[in-house]
Amino acid sequence: METFVKIRRDLHLIPELGFQEFKTQSYLLEYLSTLNQERMIIQTWRTGIFVRVKGTNPSKTIGYRTDIDGLPMNEATGLPYASTHEGRMHACGHDVHMSIALGVLTNLVDLPIKDDVVFIFQPAEEGPGGAEPLLKSEEFTSFKPDRIYGLHIAPEYPVGTIATRPGMLFAHTSELFIDFHGLSGHAAFPHLTNDMIVASSHFITQLQSIVSRNVNPLDSAVITIGKITGGTVQNVIADHVRIEGTMRALSEEAMKKLKERIQSLVNGFQESFQCKIEVDFGSNYYGVINDESITNEFFDFARQYDGIQAVECNVAMTGEDFGYMTKEIPGMMFWIGVDSKFGLHHQKLNPDENVIPLMIQFISDFIEKKA
Repeated sequence: METFVKIRRDLHLIPELGFQEFKTQSYLLEYLSTLNQERMIIQTWRTGIFVRVKGTNPSKTIGYRTDIDGLPMNEATGLPYASTHEGRMHACGHDVHMSIALGVLTNLVDLPIKDDVVFIFQPAEEGPGGAEPLLKSEEFTSFKPDRIYGLHIAPEYPVGTIATRPGMLFAHTSELFIDFHGLSGHAAFPHLTNDMIVASSHFITQLQSIVSRNVNPLDSAVITIGKITGGTVQNVIADHVRIEGTMRALSEEAMKKLKERIQSLVNGFQESFQCKIEVDFGSNYYGVINDESITNEFFDFARQYDGIQAVECNVAMTGEDFGYMTKEIPGMMFWIGVDSKFGLHHQKLNPDENVIPLMIQFISDFIEKKA
């Protein structure tokens, strides 16, 4: 199992952004070339990979998905195998995900499993969203599984803990980019300008009323603005401001309401502040909704497995484009504890690598039983 810890560290060195995972794809393909080729069918799609492990007498196909991209951020772990790509980091655990997937695949290639198992190495989970176009691709049609599984690291849980739930696990999400265009000028003559810092500030404040006054209080939603860019110097009124944020909701209805109300605000603000406002909802992810029967079956297995503590968790406002897969294919996703004091997307995230051999064996045993 040390092999797969080394693989994780190798991959951690070379994080790449969505649809730019060229080194990552090459590394994965090189490793796959060392396995028994008679048992596998390998097909690339953009920077992703499909691998079918052939069963002895297949009646169904089991799917297992892993994501492969990194995040646009600098690493600050100080590890000897820290990212060598400036401004790129595996800060969401996809390096761990890939090493586990390769370990499970390696085990299954050497086992006389009855059913086919398809491994999906999916690019662009962090953005701009790889799952939806992958599902629509011609290549996917010959690899489409009958059920599908996926996992995600959870820094807050100890190694050995698995957490999931039937029904909704992760929220529906949408990016949010809004550009305000006005008229610049000298700070001493504000009446001759159209100040977009003032307009955008009022808009951001008004945004917060959408959740509190337009979304059913028995539902849940959140709008967060994480970045504001505008202005040049302190004595020039800004003619352009860009705000960037994210929206999350536990129902399609609530997400639709958020977008409708934002557009209504835009229309009103354009009139009241005499400016032009452009809205872009960016990448949108469908919520991860676990199949109840498949999830309960998984819980039954996990709760009897030595070294594993399986618990039911709450719904998270986390976004994951695996939701497009569970929308189309019955399946489920689960958290795996990695015991890190730094959370997901943190520049010091450092998962406990003991999770890798444990999960390889656990998932291999689970799939072997189901195949």
